[in-house]
Amino acid sequence: MTAHLLSGDSLPAVQGLSFAQDGPVLTVRLDSPEGNLMTMDMCDALVEVLSAPPDSAHIMLITGAGDQFCMGRERTAATPEDLPAEVRRLVAVNEALTATRLVTVARVHGDAAGFGVGLAALCDVALATRAAQLGFPEVRIDLAPALVLAWLPRMVGRRAAFWLTASGAQVGGAEAVRIGLLNDVVDDSDALDTAVERTIAMLSAGQPRVHTEIKAMLNSVESLSQQQSYELASDRLVLGSLRRRHTAAP
Repeated sequence: MTAHLLSGDSLPAVQGLSFAQDGPVLTVRLDSPEGNLMTMDMCDALVEVLSAPPDSAHIMLITGAGDQFCMGRERTAATPEDLPAEVRRLVAVNEALTATRLVTVARVHGDAAGFGVGLAALCDVALATRAAQLGFPEVRIDLAPALVLAWLPRMVGRRAAFWLTASGAQVGGAEAVRIGLLNDVVDDSDALDTAVERTIAMLSAGQPRVHTEIKAMLNSVESLSQQQSYELASDRLVLGSLRRRHTAAP
């Protein structure tokens, strides 16, 4: 993997994935054969930027070329011994999407499948066209999508997670919003561009530090009881209020 400079910051360059920065917005564009399948090199590059983004970046927009958003990921492990390393690289993408300090926005202009659905759903905000179809087809190749099942039940509930993965059924944009895979759906690509621009403008008005705190809190409470969540929230609120008073003081 070679590096080049974009907007004064060093970002990875890898076939099928491009980065471009405009002010605080870092745009990631998928452009690979067979429906923007994510290669292992693309996964590694995305993890690299999510984990150590340019200092000036606040928001990452993930979009795709062509008619489809992302139809999954390549399967390159040639032997059983190769599988653990490949799986670790895939897990790293999911973890980086959750842990990054960047606010992530997915622009889902077309269909997504398997790992591609996860790429959109694990972003902080995901917007799609009404015609976009999302699904988990792994069952058709006799595979239980284990990595998907690590996060999907918490997002859509157990029943919906079972049905989506056990049947391989696709859901349209409106249904994906209803069950919690997406934030919003619009009629077409032009309306999607408008919705993305509006979303980015609203997010850009917030302080990056505050967004980082919100994401950290959401990540923390997922594994806590309600009482533990309130205790953590109380501590965070006190610290945040003290910090706000200190910065506002003359």
